[in-house]
Amino acid sequence: MGKYFGTDGFRGNANTTLTVTQALNVGIFLGHHYSQNGKAQILVGKDTRLSSDMLENALAAGIAAGGCDAVLCGICPTPMVAYQVRHHHYACGAMISASHNPYGDNGIKLFNGNGEKCDPKLEEAIEAYLDGQTTVDLAVDDKIGSVINDGSLLDEYKQWLSDTVPLDRNDLTIVIDGANGSATMTAVDVLSRVCGTVIAIHVEPNGTNINTQCGSTHPESLQKAVLANHADMGFAFDGDADRLMCVDHLGRMVTGDHMLYFLGKYLDHKGLLNDHCVVSTVMANLGFFHALNDANLVSVKTDVGDKYVYEQMVNHHYDLGGEQSGHIIFRRDATTGDGLLTALHVLQVVTSANVPLATLADGVTIYPQELVNVKVNNKHAVLQDPQVKQWIDDVDQRLQGSGRLLVRASGTEPLVRVMAEAKTEEQCHALVSELAAKIQDKYGI
Repeated sequence: MGKYFGTDGFRGNANTTLTVTQALNVGIFLGHHYSQNGKAQILVGKDTRLSSDMLENALAAGIAAGGCDAVLCGICPTPMVAYQVRHHHYACGAMISASHNPYGDNGIKLFNGNGEKCDPKLEEAIEAYLDGQTTVDLAVDDKIGSVINDGSLLDEYKQWLSDTVPLDRNDLTIVIDGANGSATMTAVDVLSRVCGTVIAIHVEPNGTNINTQCGSTHPESLQKAVLANHADMGFAFDGDADRLMCVDHLGRMVTGDHMLYFLGKYLDHKGLLNDHCVVSTVMANLGFFHALNDANLVSVKTDVGDKYVYEQMVNHHYDLGGEQSGHIIFRRDATTGDGLLTALHVLQVVTSANVPLATLADGVTIYPQELVNVKVNNKHAVLQDPQVKQWIDDVDQRLQGSGRLLVRASGTEPLVRVMAEAKTEEQCHALVSELAAKIQDKYGI
């Protein structure tokens, strides 16, 4: 990870650690970089944050000043940008979003011409330019780019989703939580085409309510709505709609681990799971790995981050991968996680199996898990500290194979994440609290 770009793009607090000037300069560099063989087009999308308009305009101005056309598709899901970049052969794509973060944060995610996360070398070159280590020439005369608005791209994307997973479930009632984010532009429309009744909550964005007590990281209101409306299931999206969490008809959470399990079984049964393998991250629950093993499926673990999951999938031609948080990637369909595409695939499996979502999810017994975030000055120094390593070894020995401990640096924030799984919630809490307190005392801010 670089100085500005983490595992999921350049993310920070708007106009504090991600400024309008930085967005302008990112745009200038991109415009210059992609105009070397003539004027090209760069696609720009955004979520519903108050700062997204500001950053969109700055980024677009920079792209034009650098010598490329900026094509603005407005508020949309991150996966739409990835899809349209490769579908319409744009030079690259940029999504202005901080995903599940609070509204005050924002970010810039970059995609290459194949709709994949951009090359880290490009990110390094952008960082060098941002820090004044390199310079680029601005475009002049007829080399200056234009800013183009294209509202048709969203409708194309919604139609592609409907065509990719065709369904007709007029007997189903579902509730969706749009997180007051990008999913408000797509989810009701697409899911209403395939389900009988769609009840929507948190679909009135005002710039400051994205992810606020709603969406995939705050599913409590969705759970209540599913029960109150006697719905068959519920879907919760995050701010930029690239992840999904589900709720069954009993009001229970169905996480990315559950979905990877039953989606993997379904694809394997259809002969669409290369090497019978499902790719996950090290954060997946122990119960998930046990369930895969019982289903005669193979698991491959990567570092945390959907970019690492996707790299593993591409390198080994695996078909399904994702994260516990609900980033699910279907390599035959897409290059990144897509919450709405995942919802359609979940509905497809429910339809094929002809059982409730709850029955599909029951195949995974989740071990109690607790995660504590410790805010620190230098997250990498913590993990290199011999004393911290010894503390971790001590906890591992106490677990004696009946659980696990994972301590890692956040890819996007100044945090060390301490996570434990064990047979009881009490044991989890005791171990995590003890280790987090020690790290807090030595390194916390």
